[in-house]
Amino acid sequence: MDITAMTKLPQDGTAWSELKHRLRKMKQDDYAWKAGRLPIFVYYYNEELLRVSQDSYIEFFSENALGRGKAFPSVGKLETEVIEMSTELLGGGPRAGGTFTSGGTESIFLALKTAREWARKEKGIVCPKIVMPLSGHAVADKAAGYLGMDVVRTPLRSDFRADMGLLRAAIDERTCMVYASAPGYPHGVFDPIEEIGALAKKRGVWFHVDACVGGFLAPFAREIGYHIPAFDLSVPGVCSLSADLHKYGFTPKGASLLLFAEREHQKYQRFEFSNWPRGAYVTDTFQGTRAAGPIASAWAVMNTLGHAGYREIARVIMDAMERLAAGIEQIRGLRIIRPSDLCILLYDSIDPSVDIYAVADCMDEKGWYVGKSAVPKAIHIALNPVVVTALDNYLFDLAACVEHVRSTPGYTPASVSAPAIS
Repeated sequence: MDITAMTKLPQDGTAWSELKHRLRKMKQDDYAWKAGRLPIFVYYYNEELLRVSQDSYIEFFSENALGRGKAFPSVGKLETEVIEMSTELLGGGPRAGGTFTSGGTESIFLALKTAREWARKEKGIVCPKIVMPLSGHAVADKAAGYLGMDVVRTPLRSDFRADMGLLRAAIDERTCMVYASAPGYPHGVFDPIEEIGALAKKRGVWFHVDACVGGFLAPFAREIGYHIPAFDLSVPGVCSLSADLHKYGFTPKGASLLLFAEREHQKYQRFEFSNWPRGAYVTDTFQGTRAAGPIASAWAVMNTLGHAGYREIARVIMDAMERLAAGIEQIRGLRIIRPSDLCILLYDSIDPSVDIYAVADCMDEKGWYVGKSAVPKAIHIALNPVVVTALDNYLFDLAACVEHVRSTPGYTPASVSAPAIS
Protein backbone atom coordinates (compact mmCIF):
# COMPACT_ATOMS: atom_id res chain seq x y z
CA MET A 1 0.00 0.00 0.00
CA ASP A 2 1.58 3.26 -1.13
CA ILE A 3 0.15 6.13 0.88
CA THR A 4 2.32 9.10 1.68
CA ALA A 5 2.29 9.66 5.41
CA MET A 6 0.59 12.89 6.47
CA THR A 7 2.83 13.89 9.37
CA LYS A 8 2.26 17.65 9.21
CA LEU A 9 -0.90 19.70 9.11
CA PRO A 10 -1.29 20.69 5.44
CA GLN A 11 -1.05 24.34 4.51
CA ASP A 12 -4.24 24.08 2.48
CA GLY A 13 -7.21 21.84 3.05
CA THR A 14 -7.64 18.58 1.17
CA ALA A 15 -10.88 17.68 -0.57
CA TRP A 16 -13.01 15.15 1.27
CA SER A 17 -13.15 12.90 -1.79
CA GLU A 18 -9.38 12.52 -1.64
CA LEU A 19 -9.34 12.00 2.11
CA LYS A 20 -12.09 9.40 1.88
CA HIS A 21 -10.06 7.55 -0.75
CA ARG A 22 -7.02 7.63 1.54
CA LEU A 23 -9.00 6.34 4.49
CA ARG A 24 -10.38 3.42 2.54
CA LYS A 25 -6.97 2.58 1.12
CA MET A 26 -5.46 2.54 4.60
CA LYS A 27 -7.94 -0.15 5.63
CA GLN A 28 -6.73 -2.58 2.98
CA ASP A 29 -4.34 -4.29 5.38
CA ASP A 30 -6.96 -4.68 8.13
CA TYR A 31 -8.46 -8.10 8.81
CA ALA A 32 -11.63 -8.74 6.80
CA TRP A 33 -14.09 -8.60 9.68
CA LYS A 34 -17.21 -8.60 7.52
CA ALA A 35 -15.92 -11.82 5.98
CA GLY A 36 -15.81 -13.42 9.42
CA ARG A 37 -12.01 -13.48 9.75
CA LEU A 38 -11.91 -11.37 12.92
CA PRO A 39 -13.87 -12.97 15.78
CA ILE A 40 -13.16 -10.20 18.30
CA PHE A 41 -13.09 -6.39 18.40
CA VAL A 42 -16.08 -6.08 16.03
CA TYR A 43 -19.59 -7.38 16.79
CA TYR A 44 -21.69 -7.47 13.64
CA TYR A 45 -25.05 -9.01 12.83
CA ASN A 46 -26.25 -7.62 9.51
CA GLU A 47 -26.27 -4.48 7.38
CA GLU A 48 -29.76 -3.46 8.44
CA LEU A 49 -28.85 -3.35 12.12
CA LEU A 50 -25.55 -1.64 11.34
CA ARG A 51 -27.43 1.09 9.49
CA VAL A 52 -29.82 1.59 12.42
CA SER A 53 -26.82 1.90 14.72
CA GLN A 54 -25.00 4.36 12.45
CA ASP A 55 -28.02 6.54 11.65
CA SER A 56 -29.10 6.87 15.28
CA TYR A 57 -25.53 7.71 16.26
CA ILE A 58 -25.40 10.50 13.68
CA GLU A 59 -28.69 11.93 14.99
CA PHE A 60 -26.85 12.70 18.24
CA PHE A 61 -23.36 13.16 16.81
CA SER A 62 -22.83 16.66 18.23
CA GLU A 63 -24.71 16.49 21.53
CA ASN A 64 -22.71 16.24 24.76
CA ALA A 65 -23.94 13.83 27.43
CA LEU A 66 -22.28 15.99 30.10
CA GLY A 67 -25.19 18.37 29.52
CA ARG A 68 -27.89 15.71 29.59
CA GLY A 69 -29.63 17.30 32.58
CA LYS A 70 -30.48 20.75 31.23
CA ALA A 71 -28.92 21.41 27.83
CA PHE A 72 -29.85 18.04 26.25
CA PRO A 73 -32.72 16.47 28.19
CA SER A 74 -33.28 14.16 25.22
CA VAL A 75 -29.93 12.50 25.95
CA GLY A 76 -30.88 12.10 29.59
CA LYS A 77 -34.15 10.44 28.59
CA LEU A 78 -32.40 8.05 26.20
CA GLU A 79 -29.79 7.14 28.80
CA THR A 80 -32.43 6.53 31.47
CA GLU A 81 -34.44 4.27 29.18
CA VAL A 82 -31.36 2.23 28.21
CA ILE A 83 -30.45 1.77 31.87
CA GLU A 84 -34.00 0.85 32.87
CA MET A 85 -34.34 -1.69 30.05
CA SER A 86 -31.02 -3.21 31.07
CA THR A 87 -31.68 -3.38 34.79
CA GLU A 88 -34.98 -5.13 34.12
CA LEU A 89 -33.24 -7.60 31.79
CA LEU A 90 -30.44 -8.25 34.28
CA GLY A 91 -32.44 -8.89 37.42
CA GLY A 92 -32.62 -5.44 38.96
CA GLY A 93 -35.48 -4.64 41.29
CA PRO A 94 -37.25 -1.32 41.93
CA ARG A 95 -34.25 0.07 43.81
CA ALA A 96 -31.72 -0.73 41.08
CA GLY A 97 -29.84 1.92 39.14
CA GLY A 98 -26.99 2.31 36.72
CA THR A 99 -24.57 4.39 34.71
CA PHE A 100 -23.84 4.45 30.98
CA THR A 101 -20.07 4.27 30.43
CA SER A 102 -17.60 4.23 27.57
CA GLY A 103 -16.73 0.54 27.87
CA GLY A 104 -16.00 -2.36 30.16
CA THR A 105 -12.80 -0.75 31.38
CA GLU A 106 -14.64 2.31 32.66
CA SER A 107 -17.50 0.22 34.07
CA ILE A 108 -15.07 -1.90 36.07
CA PHE A 109 -13.02 1.14 37.09
CA LEU A 110 -16.16 2.79 38.47
CA ALA A 111 -17.22 -0.41 40.23
CA LEU A 112 -13.88 -0.52 42.04
CA LYS A 113 -14.07 3.18 42.84
CA THR A 114 -17.57 2.72 44.26
CA ALA A 115 -16.51 -0.23 46.41
CA ARG A 116 -13.47 1.66 47.66
CA GLU A 117 -15.48 4.69 48.75
CA TRP A 118 -18.22 2.49 50.23
CA ALA A 119 -15.63 0.56 52.24
CA ARG A 120 -13.94 3.71 53.46
CA LYS A 121 -17.11 5.43 54.59
CA GLU A 122 -19.19 2.49 55.81
CA LYS A 123 -16.56 0.03 57.01
CA GLY A 124 -13.56 2.20 57.83
CA ILE A 125 -11.21 0.31 55.51
CA VAL A 126 -8.29 2.62 54.73
CA CYS A 127 -6.20 0.36 52.46
CA PRO A 128 -8.80 -1.71 50.60
CA LYS A 129 -8.07 -4.85 48.62
CA ILE A 130 -9.95 -6.92 46.05
CA VAL A 131 -10.15 -10.71 46.07
CA MET A 132 -10.81 -12.39 42.74
CA PRO A 133 -10.22 -15.63 40.83
CA LEU A 134 -7.15 -15.79 38.61
CA SER A 135 -9.38 -15.63 35.51
CA GLY A 136 -10.80 -12.17 36.29
CA HIS A 137 -10.13 -9.62 33.58
CA ALA A 138 -6.77 -7.82 33.63
CA VAL A 139 -8.56 -4.47 33.70
CA ALA A 140 -9.33 -5.03 37.38
CA ASP A 141 -5.62 -4.77 38.16
CA LYS A 142 -5.34 -1.80 35.82
CA ALA A 143 -8.12 0.01 37.66
CA ALA A 144 -6.78 -1.00 41.06
CA GLY A 145 -3.41 0.46 40.13
CA TYR A 146 -5.00 3.83 39.40
CA LEU A 147 -7.12 3.67 42.54
CA GLY A 148 -4.44 2.60 44.99
CA MET A 149 -6.06 -0.75 45.75
CA ASP A 150 -4.45 -4.18 46.13
CA VAL A 151 -5.58 -7.25 44.21
CA VAL A 152 -5.30 -10.84 45.40
CA ARG A 153 -5.95 -13.46 42.70
CA THR A 154 -6.76 -17.00 43.79
CA PRO A 155 -6.08 -20.20 41.78
CA LEU A 156 -8.89 -21.85 39.84
CA ARG A 157 -10.49 -25.27 40.05
CA SER A 158 -9.72 -27.79 37.33
CA ASP A 159 -12.82 -26.61 35.44
CA PHE A 160 -11.42 -23.04 35.36
CA ARG A 161 -13.98 -21.70 37.84
CA ALA A 162 -13.32 -19.91 41.12
CA ASP A 163 -12.22 -22.18 43.95
CA MET A 164 -14.55 -21.27 46.81
CA GLY A 165 -12.21 -22.50 49.52
CA LEU A 166 -9.31 -20.41 48.29
CA LEU A 167 -11.53 -17.40 47.68
CA ARG A 168 -12.95 -17.65 51.20
CA ALA A 169 -9.50 -17.95 52.75
CA ALA A 170 -8.23 -14.84 50.94
CA ILE A 171 -10.91 -12.54 52.42
CA ASP A 172 -9.70 -10.59 55.43
CA GLU A 173 -10.42 -7.34 57.28
CA ARG A 174 -8.98 -5.27 54.41
CA THR A 175 -11.15 -6.86 51.72
CA CYS A 176 -13.67 -4.45 50.26
CA MET A 177 -14.66 -6.38 47.13
CA VAL A 178 -14.99 -9.87 45.74
CA TYR A 179 -14.92 -9.94 41.94
CA ALA A 180 -16.18 -12.74 39.68
CA SER A 181 -16.98 -13.27 36.01
CA ALA A 182 -20.04 -14.30 34.00
CA PRO A 183 -18.36 -15.67 31.96
CA GLY A 184 -14.61 -15.08 32.28
CA TYR A 185 -12.91 -14.09 29.04
CA PRO A 186 -9.95 -16.51 29.27
CA HIS A 187 -12.02 -19.71 29.44
CA GLY A 188 -15.64 -18.81 28.73
CA VAL A 189 -17.05 -20.23 31.98
CA PHE A 190 -19.16 -18.70 34.72
CA ASP A 191 -17.80 -18.47 38.23
CA PRO A 192 -20.20 -19.87 40.90
CA ILE A 193 -21.98 -16.55 41.32
CA GLU A 194 -24.64 -17.75 43.77
CA GLU A 195 -22.05 -19.29 46.10
CA ILE A 196 -19.85 -16.22 45.93
CA GLY A 197 -22.86 -13.98 46.54
CA ALA A 198 -23.72 -15.90 49.70
CA LEU A 199 -20.10 -15.65 50.85
CA ALA A 200 -19.89 -11.91 50.13
CA LYS A 201 -23.15 -11.28 51.98
CA LYS A 202 -22.01 -13.29 54.98
CA ARG A 203 -18.64 -11.52 55.13
CA GLY A 204 -20.10 -8.08 54.46
CA VAL A 205 -18.06 -7.26 51.36
CA TRP A 206 -18.99 -5.72 48.03
CA PHE A 207 -19.57 -8.25 45.25
CA HIS A 208 -19.06 -7.23 41.63
CA VAL A 209 -19.98 -9.45 38.69
CA ASP A 210 -18.11 -8.82 35.45
CA ALA A 211 -20.71 -9.71 32.81
CA CYS A 212 -19.12 -7.54 30.12
CA VAL A 213 -19.10 -10.55 27.79
CA GLY A 214 -22.26 -12.32 28.90
CA GLY A 215 -24.59 -9.52 29.96
CA PHE A 216 -26.39 -9.11 26.64
CA LEU A 217 -26.10 -12.69 25.41
CA ALA A 218 -26.65 -14.98 28.41
CA PRO A 219 -30.26 -13.89 29.15
CA PHE A 220 -31.30 -14.65 25.58
CA ALA A 221 -29.41 -17.95 25.43
CA ARG A 222 -31.43 -18.88 28.51
CA GLU A 223 -34.66 -17.79 26.76
CA ILE A 224 -34.00 -20.25 23.92
CA GLY A 225 -33.38 -23.14 26.28
CA TYR A 226 -29.67 -23.17 27.14
CA HIS A 227 -28.71 -23.71 30.77
CA ILE A 228 -27.28 -20.43 32.03
CA PRO A 229 -26.38 -20.26 35.71
CA ALA A 230 -27.74 -17.45 37.86
CA PHE A 231 -25.39 -14.48 37.58
CA ASP A 232 -27.21 -11.14 37.63
CA LEU A 233 -28.52 -8.53 40.08
CA SER A 234 -31.23 -10.92 41.28
CA VAL A 235 -28.61 -13.08 43.00
CA PRO A 236 -28.45 -12.24 46.73
CA GLY A 237 -25.16 -10.56 47.57
CA VAL A 238 -24.49 -9.08 44.13
CA CYS A 239 -23.93 -5.33 44.53
CA SER A 240 -22.89 -4.31 41.01
CA LEU A 241 -22.63 -5.74 37.53
CA SER A 242 -20.84 -4.55 34.39
CA ALA A 243 -22.22 -5.40 30.94
CA ASP A 244 -20.96 -4.22 27.57
CA LEU A 245 -23.55 -3.04 25.10
CA HIS A 246 -20.89 -2.76 22.40
CA LYS A 247 -20.23 -6.50 22.55
CA TYR A 248 -23.29 -8.72 22.37
CA GLY A 249 -25.64 -5.77 22.62
CA PHE A 250 -24.45 -4.92 19.05
CA THR A 251 -24.22 -1.18 19.66
CA PRO A 252 -21.27 0.96 18.52
CA LYS A 253 -18.01 1.25 20.44
CA GLY A 254 -18.20 3.39 23.55
CA ALA A 255 -21.24 1.74 25.17
CA SER A 256 -21.24 -0.19 28.42
CA LEU A 257 -23.18 -0.19 31.68
CA LEU A 258 -22.41 -0.36 35.36
CA LEU A 259 -25.57 -1.49 37.13
CA PHE A 260 -26.28 -1.42 40.87
CA ALA A 261 -28.65 -3.53 42.93
CA GLU A 262 -29.12 -0.41 45.09
CA ARG A 263 -29.05 2.91 43.25
CA GLU A 264 -28.25 4.58 46.57
CA HIS A 265 -24.72 3.22 46.19
CA GLN A 266 -24.13 5.41 43.13
CA LYS A 267 -23.27 8.25 45.45
CA TYR A 268 -19.95 6.49 46.06
CA GLN A 269 -19.27 6.38 42.33
CA ARG A 270 -19.98 10.07 41.79
CA PHE A 271 -17.32 12.79 41.69
CA GLU A 272 -18.32 16.13 43.18
CA PHE A 273 -16.12 19.22 43.42
CA SER A 274 -16.72 22.91 44.09
CA ASN A 275 -13.37 24.29 45.31
CA TRP A 276 -12.70 26.35 42.19
CA PRO A 277 -14.15 29.59 40.74
CA ARG A 278 -16.68 27.94 38.42
CA GLY A 279 -18.75 26.30 41.16
CA ALA A 280 -20.11 22.77 41.47
CA TYR A 281 -18.75 20.14 39.09
CA VAL A 282 -20.46 16.75 39.27
CA THR A 283 -19.95 13.67 37.09
CA ASP A 284 -21.06 10.06 37.40
CA THR A 285 -18.36 8.76 35.06
CA PHE A 286 -14.62 9.13 34.68
CA GLN A 287 -15.26 11.26 31.61
CA GLY A 288 -16.52 14.81 31.67
CA THR A 289 -17.60 15.47 28.11
CA ARG A 290 -19.22 12.30 26.79
CA ALA A 291 -20.36 11.39 23.31
CA ALA A 292 -24.15 11.12 23.10
CA GLY A 293 -24.03 9.09 19.89
CA PRO A 294 -23.41 5.73 21.61
CA ILE A 295 -26.32 6.37 23.96
CA ALA A 296 -28.74 7.11 21.12
CA SER A 297 -27.44 4.18 19.12
CA ALA A 298 -27.80 1.79 22.07
CA TRP A 299 -31.37 2.93 22.56
CA ALA A 300 -32.17 2.44 18.86
CA VAL A 301 -30.50 -0.96 18.56
CA MET A 302 -32.13 -2.32 21.71
CA ASN A 303 -35.56 -1.18 20.58
CA THR A 304 -35.00 -2.49 17.07
CA LEU A 305 -34.04 -5.97 18.22
CA GLY A 306 -36.15 -6.47 21.33
CA HIS A 307 -36.21 -9.87 23.00
CA ALA A 308 -37.08 -11.60 19.72
CA GLY A 309 -34.14 -10.12 17.83
CA TYR A 310 -31.66 -10.86 20.59
CA ARG A 311 -33.00 -14.41 20.89
CA GLU A 312 -32.37 -14.95 17.20
CA ILE A 313 -28.81 -13.64 17.54
CA ALA A 314 -28.27 -15.97 20.51
CA ARG A 315 -29.58 -18.87 18.44
CA VAL A 316 -27.15 -18.06 15.62
CA ILE A 317 -24.20 -17.84 18.02
CA MET A 318 -24.99 -20.98 19.98
CA ASP A 319 -25.62 -22.97 16.79
CA ALA A 320 -22.28 -21.74 15.47
CA MET A 321 -20.58 -22.86 18.69
CA GLU A 322 -21.93 -26.36 18.24
CA ARG A 323 -20.96 -26.47 14.56
CA LEU A 324 -17.47 -25.18 15.26
CA ALA A 325 -16.89 -27.61 18.13
CA ALA A 326 -18.09 -30.55 16.07
CA GLY A 327 -15.90 -29.53 13.13
CA ILE A 328 -12.78 -29.13 15.28
CA GLU A 329 -13.32 -32.53 16.89
CA GLN A 330 -13.25 -34.09 13.41
CA ILE A 331 -9.71 -32.81 12.83
CA ARG A 332 -7.11 -35.39 13.86
CA GLY A 333 -4.95 -34.17 16.71
CA LEU A 334 -7.20 -31.38 17.98
CA ARG A 335 -9.31 -31.36 21.13
CA ILE A 336 -11.99 -29.04 22.45
CA ILE A 337 -11.21 -27.86 25.98
CA ARG A 338 -14.43 -28.05 27.95
CA PRO A 339 -16.55 -26.75 29.47
CA SER A 340 -17.57 -23.52 27.79
CA ASP A 341 -20.75 -21.97 29.08
CA LEU A 342 -21.60 -19.46 26.39
CA CYS A 343 -19.74 -18.03 23.40
CA ILE A 344 -16.03 -18.65 23.99
CA LEU A 345 -14.31 -21.80 22.80
CA LEU A 346 -10.78 -23.09 23.39
CA TYR A 347 -9.06 -25.95 21.62
CA ASP A 348 -5.59 -27.42 21.80
CA SER A 349 -3.46 -30.17 20.30
CA ILE A 350 -3.11 -33.69 21.67
CA ASP A 351 -0.60 -34.60 18.95
CA PRO A 352 3.03 -34.00 20.04
CA SER A 353 3.96 -33.27 16.43
CA VAL A 354 1.38 -30.46 16.16
CA ASP A 355 2.18 -27.32 18.15
CA ILE A 356 -1.07 -25.41 18.55
CA TYR A 357 0.68 -22.03 18.40
CA ALA A 358 2.25 -23.06 15.08
CA VAL A 359 -1.26 -23.89 13.87
CA ALA A 360 -2.39 -20.44 14.98
CA ASP A 361 0.47 -18.81 13.09
CA CYS A 362 -0.33 -20.82 9.97
CA MET A 363 -3.95 -19.67 10.20
CA ASP A 364 -2.73 -16.11 10.55
CA GLU A 365 -0.81 -16.48 7.30
CA LYS A 366 -4.08 -17.50 5.67
CA GLY A 367 -5.75 -14.27 6.81
CA TRP A 368 -7.45 -15.39 10.03
CA TYR A 369 -7.06 -13.39 13.23
CA VAL A 370 -6.33 -16.09 15.78
CA GLY A 371 -6.20 -15.63 19.55
CA LYS A 372 -3.70 -17.57 21.65
CA SER A 373 -4.53 -18.62 25.19
CA ALA A 374 -1.56 -18.78 27.55
CA VAL A 375 -3.00 -21.10 30.24
CA PRO A 376 -3.96 -23.56 28.95
CA LYS A 377 -1.88 -23.36 25.79
CA ALA A 378 -4.64 -23.23 23.22
CA ILE A 379 -6.40 -21.32 20.47
CA HIS A 380 -9.10 -19.03 21.81
CA ILE A 381 -12.11 -17.93 19.78
CA ALA A 382 -15.13 -15.82 20.77
CA LEU A 383 -18.12 -16.41 18.52
CA ASN A 384 -20.32 -13.68 17.13
CA PRO A 385 -22.66 -13.82 14.12
CA VAL A 386 -20.16 -12.40 11.63
CA VAL A 387 -18.09 -15.58 11.99
CA VAL A 388 -20.93 -17.89 10.98
CA THR A 389 -20.66 -17.39 7.22
CA ALA A 390 -16.95 -18.23 7.38
CA LEU A 391 -17.13 -21.39 9.51
CA ASP A 392 -16.70 -23.85 6.65
CA ASN A 393 -13.70 -21.96 5.28
CA TYR A 394 -12.25 -21.67 8.78
CA LEU A 395 -12.49 -25.42 9.37
CA PHE A 396 -11.06 -26.19 5.92
CA ASP A 397 -8.05 -23.95 6.52
CA LEU A 398 -7.65 -25.24 10.07
CA ALA A 399 -7.45 -28.85 8.90
CA ALA A 400 -4.93 -27.84 6.25
CA CYS A 401 -2.80 -25.97 8.80
CA VAL A 402 -2.79 -28.92 11.19
CA GLU A 403 -1.56 -31.21 8.45
CA HIS A 404 1.01 -28.65 7.31
CA VAL A 405 2.43 -28.27 10.81
CA ARG A 406 2.42 -32.06 11.30
CA SER A 407 4.32 -32.64 8.08
CA THR A 408 6.72 -29.72 8.46
CA PRO A 409 8.99 -30.19 11.51
CA GLY A 410 10.24 -26.86 12.82
CA TYR A 411 7.64 -24.92 10.87
CA THR A 412 8.22 -21.19 11.28
CA PRO A 413 5.68 -18.80 9.78
CA ALA A 414 6.72 -15.74 7.82
CA SER A 415 4.85 -13.56 10.29
CA VAL A 416 3.73 -14.40 13.81
CA SER A 417 0.40 -13.12 15.08
CA ALA A 418 0.08 -11.52 18.51
CA PRO A 419 -2.20 -13.03 21.16
CA ALA A 420 -5.71 -11.62 21.01
CA ILE A 421 -6.65 -9.09 23.67
CA SER A 422 -10.17 -8.00 24.55
